[in-house]
Amino acid sequence: MSRKTLADFEISRHWKPRNPDNIQLYSYPTPNGVKASIALEELGLPYDAHNVPLSETTTAPFLSLNPNNKIPAIIDPDGPGGEAFGLWESGAILIYLAEKTGKLLPQDPAARYETIQWLMFQMGGIGPMFGQYGFFGVFAGKDIEDPRPRERYQNEARRLLLVLEKRLEGRQWIMGDEYTIADIAIFPWVRGAKVFYKAEEAFAMDKTPNVMAWLDRCVARPASERGLVQPPRD
Repeated sequence: MSRKTLADFEISRHWKPRNPDNIQLYSYPTPNGVKASIALEELGLPYDAHNVPLSETTTAPFLSLNPNNKIPAIIDPDGPGGEAFGLWESGAILIYLAEKTGKLLPQDPAARYETIQWLMFQMGGIGPMFGQYGFFGVFAGKDIEDPRPRERYQNEARRLLLVLEKRLEGRQWIMGDEYTIADIAIFPWVRGAKVFYKAEEAFAMDKTPNVMAWLDRCVARPASERGLVQPPRD
């Protein structure tokens, strides 16, 4: 029985690989999307970045890889067992890339699970709550007269930032001296709230100096500078 290859994935015929040996990234530079590109840059893994506008995530080629129609998604031509392997959900992608390379995730079991804990803090808390604030406070939902949705997500965003503020007290990174996928998962969302939502006042960011200093450190990393603009917007 032949091994599965990149050519077996329908999506690869729509977004054609530049180098079939590279990891194929299908994404868009949103806070979720750039998690994958930043990790790939940090790990030094060769990849082809394919721009997938959000309007194209419901097309048949993209759904053939991710039935949940969300970016990012990847195909690793050299996946488990040497076969091409497709994966979606940004948190799963971060764990996969870290385990593939043995980097960005501590080897010690307790520290490993603690890192994953903070990754899930982003997946279940910061991402959904910040995103809902963006809808109700900045984008289409801002025209809804009832203030309760906006206030709920604003207050929860403030609470989550205070949790992160306490964690970063006396720490360079979320796990201390080691930069991990937990940092990569969280900082694009904090940056997005500051840069795109203009939520510094709404989220009371002046009350989280540890978070703001950590954000500056994350953004200043060369891999972050590169990954934040991948794939380039059309």
